[in-house]
Amino acid sequence: MKVKSKLRLGFGFLFLIVLFFGIVSLFYIYNISDSAKVILKNNYESLSFAREMRAVLDENKLPLDAKALGEFDRQLALQEKNITEKGEKEATVALRKTFKTLQSSAGAGPESEAAVYHARSLLREIEALNMHAIVRKNEAAQASVNKATLLLGITATITFLILFSFTVNFPGFIADPLRKVVDGIREISRKNYNQHLDFSADDEFADVAAAFNEMSGRLMDWENSNLATVLSEKQRIETIIEQMQDAIIGLNEKQEILFINQVAENILNLKEQKLVGQPASKFTATNDLFKSIVENEALKSFKIALDGKESYFQLDSREIVIPNLDNKPNDVLNFGSRSVGRVYVLRNITEFKERDEAKTNFIATISHELKTPISSIKMSLKLLQDQRIGPVNPQQSELMGHINEDSDRLLKITSELLDLSQVETGNIQLNFVSSDPLDIVNYALNSVRFAAEQKGINIKISAPDSLPKVYVDMEKTAWVLVNFLSNALRYSGEKSKVLIELKEKDRQVIFGVRDFGKGIDEQYQKRLFERYFQVPTDGQNKSGSGLGLAISKDFIEAQQGKIWVESAIGEGSTFCFALPAV
Repeated sequence: MKVKSKLRLGFGFLFLIVLFFGIVSLFYIYNISDSAKVILKNNYESLSFAREMRAVLDENKLPLDAKALGEFDRQLALQEKNITEKGEKEATVALRKTFKTLQSSAGAGPESEAAVYHARSLLREIEALNMHAIVRKNEAAQASVNKATLLLGITATITFLILFSFTVNFPGFIADPLRKVVDGIREISRKNYNQHLDFSADDEFADVAAAFNEMSGRLMDWENSNLATVLSEKQRIETIIEQMQDAIIGLNEKQEILFINQVAENILNLKEQKLVGQPASKFTATNDLFKSIVENEALKSFKIALDGKESYFQLDSREIVIPNLDNKPNDVLNFGSRSVGRVYVLRNITEFKERDEAKTNFIATISHELKTPISSIKMSLKLLQDQRIGPVNPQQSELMGHINEDSDRLLKITSELLDLSQVETGNIQLNFVSSDPLDIVNYALNSVRFAAEQKGINIKISAPDSLPKVYVDMEKTAWVLVNFLSNALRYSGEKSKVLIELKEKDRQVIFGVRDFGKGIDEQYQKRLFERYFQVPTDGQNKSGSGLGLAISKDFIEAQQGKIWVESAIGEGSTFCFALPAV
């Protein structure tokens, strides 16, 4: 039976119960009303007629006149039409005969008085019959009321019990199947695809159960096929990982080894051991390299001896994050994703390291070899400019000036290349001494004072009365400041100014060089300290080698400091570096 039919039958049953109770109630109410009506009408009217006839006899003297006889006759006629009780008819008939005797009597003789007396007797009999009838009918009505009350109470009790049972049990026909469906859906949400529903009734819930079972079957098939696909992809990924030249290690969220390829086993010297599925802590206790990789103790690149050869590796680690599909009702928060482990990749950079060292050695060699002829050229230019050798015309003097500028530029580039090679090979020599920041500034100013005077640029120093000393290599730090000042002079207009600012902040001394030129576009600021990078110019200013700021960064960071730039188009630029105070 369909759910709709069940609902119709249920509500129809309720309607019939209510209708039955209403009909029974109306039936007994009608009976009670009918009994009361009989008591009030018939017997009361008979008593009223008898009273009126008695009044005629009491209020008039014998012989009765025509008016009294007429009233008596009228009331007697009404009584004759309202005979309801047993014996009332005989008394009424006798009363009619007595009335005829009164009509025939002409005077107030003994016959008339006897007739009146007999009439009064008959009237009392009629009254007594009706009074007894009223009492009897009242008792019958009261019994009927009691009976009706009892039957209505029994009917109401039965109706209430039926309705209560219906109210308690009927919703179960709907709620119980719905509850089973909800429980089944929850099991499906927990990936329990073996869950099935079974409803014996032939209704809509049976159709829902059939659709639910078909869905769970399809989900089970999909899960099985998806699992096969996942296993196939897992095998494919493991094959790819095994064939890679880089060492790869994967750990799950429990710090257990998920996978490790042959290259990683060779590097970590963990051959001929069952690694997959084992906790990483089992091997990190005796393998320092593995421990450093897993704990990621600032290990970016390292060198190890592999197969009798020095090899260089670079560590790269990445956390594996997947969508959070767990449905845990006890969770207060449901995060969108969760970590399931981490992958560590050791990239073999030996070839790149060797090429980089070869490049550095080549640059150092070339720079060293170029420095001697350039110095010789500058010496020759100095001799040519000496008036004792011989006078030169203005054109020759201008050419020698250009040659001198280019020689200075080449000499600066070769010096920077040599410094860069020292930094890259780790051979940079730092001589740390406790130095006054103003001494470093004055040291740098002496190097750029002549160039500033040629362009008419005023260099101002802004510094507090007292500054803590810094523990640095004074020459390397002054070299950085000279580089800042040279760039500021190059990109400042004639007769402008350059400001050197010194201040202390958070136990650091900050050196700043500010110019009021055109500024540097924001898109170039992040790359200013990269090697060989040069900001595009309009051709009016000769650009350098692109190494000065990169070397400055290496010098400052080697002294535990930091370097940065602040600039805006049209407002100039401020190059700063901070060094720890003593």
